[in-house]
Amino acid sequence: MENAGKLRCQRMGCDAMFTEDENPEGFCRFHDSPIFHDGMKEWSCCKQRSHDFSLFLEIPGCKVGKHTTEKPVLTKPPTTPKPVPVPSEATGASAKEACSRCRQGFFCSEHGSQVRIMNPNPPSSVAAPPAEGNADHREALAAPAKKLVDINQPQICRNKGCGQTFKEKDNHDTACSYHPGPAIFHDRMRGWKCCDIHVKEFDEFMAIPPCAKGWHNADPAP
Repeated sequence: MENAGKLRCQRMGCDAMFTEDENPEGFCRFHDSPIFHDGMKEWSCCKQRSHDFSLFLEIPGCKVGKHTTEKPVLTKPPTTPKPVPVPSEATGASAKEACSRCRQGFFCSEHGSQVRIMNPNPPSSVAAPPAEGNADHREALAAPAKKLVDINQPQICRNKGCGQTFKEKDNHDTACSYHPGPAIFHDRMRGWKCCDIHVKEFDEFMAIPPCAKGWHNADPAP
């Protein structure tokens, strides 16, 4: 067995397999703990956040250290403060404008606000090349850059639920155990749509065993 005798790192954002003999300092990239508040997911250590749970889990770890089997102590999410009514005649704003949930675009049963849909494909800040010009040059701009990797170079698999360190020479169509996703985060429940398993605690969610096999991927598509 490929993972015989190996341990799984319990740090948030890592989840790699390792042995005590092969556990150098700086080989583990991880986060401290997650914070969930008003539909937002945030890492307490680097303050990077996302509304989408799958994208949240793919944020690279901001800290480095050694792998460990000790489970991290999770940070408790902040308590949601009760909204304070603001008199409209004193501020000139309506009750809907004074409501914090309405201002952020979340659904509000009191004022009937609709959920704000974020654009999954924001416009690129890079200007498009002019229509005229050399055709070969335009084709070169449109073609994605190829990533050259040494087949003996250690890489970390970014497939959800894997996180193993691998070499491309050992990669094959059943090397990776992962979740094809997407992750489901709804009504205080966390789970994976691919295997239909849902739990309440975040550490239980991270421990759900992968349900699919495939190739390791150190640079998954966004």
